[in-house]
Amino acid sequence: MAYLQNSALVLLIILCQSCASVPPPKAVGPTPSDQQLAWQDMEFYGFIHFSINTFTDDEWGYGDKSPDLFNPSELDARQWARIAKEAGMKGLILTNKHHDGFCLWPSEYTDYSVKNSPWKNGKGDVVKELAEACREYGLKMGIYLSPWDRNHPDYGKPEYIEYFRNQLTELLTNYGDIFEVWFDGANGGDGYYGGAREIRTVDKKSYYDWKNTIALIRKLQPNAIIWSDSGPDARWVGNEHGYAYETTWSPLLRDSIYGGMPEYSKKYAMGQENGTHWVPAEADVSIRPGWYYHKSEDNKVKTLKELLEIYYKSVGQNSTLLLNLPVDRRGLVHENDERQLKKLMAQLKEDFATNLALNAKTSANHTRGNTSRYKSDRAVDSDKTTYWTTNDDITNASITIDFGKPTLFNRFLVQEYIPLGQRVTQFSLDAEIDGIWKTLDNQTTIGYKRILRLDDTKATKIRLNIEGAKGSPIISNIAVYHAPLIVDVPKMSRNKQGLVSLQTPEDGLTIYYTLNSEEPSTSSSKYLAPIAIDQPTTLKTFSIDPATQRQSDVITESFDISKKLWKITTFQGVSLTDQAIDENPLTDWSVNTQTLTNYSIDLGETTAIKGFTYTPTQGRWVSGVITHYSFYGSMDGENWTTLSEGEFSNIIANPIQQKITFSKATSVRYIRLVANKIMNDKDDALIAEIGVITK
Repeated sequence: MAYLQNSALVLLIILCQSCASVPPPKAVGPTPSDQQLAWQDMEFYGFIHFSINTFTDDEWGYGDKSPDLFNPSELDARQWARIAKEAGMKGLILTNKHHDGFCLWPSEYTDYSVKNSPWKNGKGDVVKELAEACREYGLKMGIYLSPWDRNHPDYGKPEYIEYFRNQLTELLTNYGDIFEVWFDGANGGDGYYGGAREIRTVDKKSYYDWKNTIALIRKLQPNAIIWSDSGPDARWVGNEHGYAYETTWSPLLRDSIYGGMPEYSKKYAMGQENGTHWVPAEADVSIRPGWYYHKSEDNKVKTLKELLEIYYKSVGQNSTLLLNLPVDRRGLVHENDERQLKKLMAQLKEDFATNLALNAKTSANHTRGNTSRYKSDRAVDSDKTTYWTTNDDITNASITIDFGKPTLFNRFLVQEYIPLGQRVTQFSLDAEIDGIWKTLDNQTTIGYKRILRLDDTKATKIRLNIEGAKGSPIISNIAVYHAPLIVDVPKMSRNKQGLVSLQTPEDGLTIYYTLNSEEPSTSSSKYLAPIAIDQPTTLKTFSIDPATQRQSDVITESFDISKKLWKITTFQGVSLTDQAIDENPLTDWSVNTQTLTNYSIDLGETTAIKGFTYTPTQGRWVSGVITHYSFYGSMDGENWTTLSEGEFSNIIANPIQQKITFSKATSVRYIRLVANKIMNDKDDALIAEIGVITK
């Protein structure tokens, strides 16, 4: 017995020595610093855009607006932090100073700051309040400081660099630890510049003396990531849609790039396989069309499906995600934005609720040194510090996960062990279905994280094939999930013929609806085809996932008479475009004021109307909006009666559908909306839709 015990002990020692004698692979290419690894692990964090622009409805301020305009009524940085935390964000970056030069902290180097605003009688400090809120909610804090300053009289001169660094020093020494310093690539152009009101250009490569500015940041905040087009620590993904690329490399030819480089997006944004420095991508996007808050965009917050698309194409494609939340004039994140963030967080929790690979068996066709230290199960142990890898001369290899029974999945997550570099250049995913292997996907890079969204697949086994790598592949994590369907409110649209279509974010959901103002349930009418609605009707609807019984909120829409008989003509009977009556708010009738006094809309039959509706253009940039109007009715198209005239109040700031009601119903066959004034005193109007109110 003693002999057997001794033999087992000797064998164990030999095995341990064998493991220890097989060293890990050597690094391939550039590798991340500890700070970059910690930053990449954050994955998802928020941007806060808030400034004088919020109160002037601008995106880029000129630098000449009075600090008196900055006066939020309910500013609450704790609300921002709470919402970010509940959304799963790990930090917040504040636009402390945008291009207009207005500072959200009481900088001692300029009067153009909150200290000269009415907010808190000039005693407030937005940066301080956010820093305290981030600490309370366990979030990291980052700073945005625009290099371009359209307010400062010295911008473009050597003296400005000292001013810029003085402000940077204030931000990096007075508000605690900073996880990221964000430098915008917009540099130089027209501006106020202390009253000069001129165009100033700078040499983007040399003007800011970035070498010494970066050294200052390293001294004051050694753990901070420095972000710009060219890094040095993290880079712009090359677009503002929030998308990385199917091929996204973290290495970058950093020395070939400078901030604001015109060809950067097309030539460098994806990173390079032969990159010389580790500069991973950050994808930035706003939850609304604009970066700053605009009331006109309250109804344009990204849908759950759009937000999920952004997440999977950023975090799921080897990038971090920086999602912007525009704070409104109250000083709060708007309720609509918060609602969508909650939906996103809930869906992501569902998508990644159960890792199906945790209890599965694994095997690989190659294992480094045939030791347990690098064997296949290291890739499914939920520990990113362990990994499966191969011998140095093996760059093509596969790892198989055996579920033991047919298992339904639609998400595949894989991560490389990036402390030793990004290696994989080509991979595929196979599944064994009914005993036959089928390829589900072919892709290129992995990097920190890659998530494949697949069709629902029931397989007994799956196999990750590494088909190309710059060295032995090193896979630190594999996870498999079955994400439920995206359950969100149906999207409603109506065409000119009066047919209402309902659409869900994904196939497989069931829609129920009512047309009698009652709350819908699963006992209500099931949507199977477009619904004909010709008369005033209230439609209520929701969607449900039959498999899980998860259902969306109920959405309500009130429709008036259809426009299938309507047409637009001139006095001479010449037909005009029907884009103003096609029931599509995304198409516009571009028309000059002269034509607007020389046309009519024929309703096709005599109709008793109680009012009318006008929808201005719904394009990204508001233009051609009618601010003052006259509305006419006629029975014969020749003799006209004024039914209403006045102003569309606040329509420029909030260009949504306008509803004007009359004191009494009037029977008409023809109608006409005339523009008495168009925004900015222009001669051309953009009309998305004209309608009538009959009930």
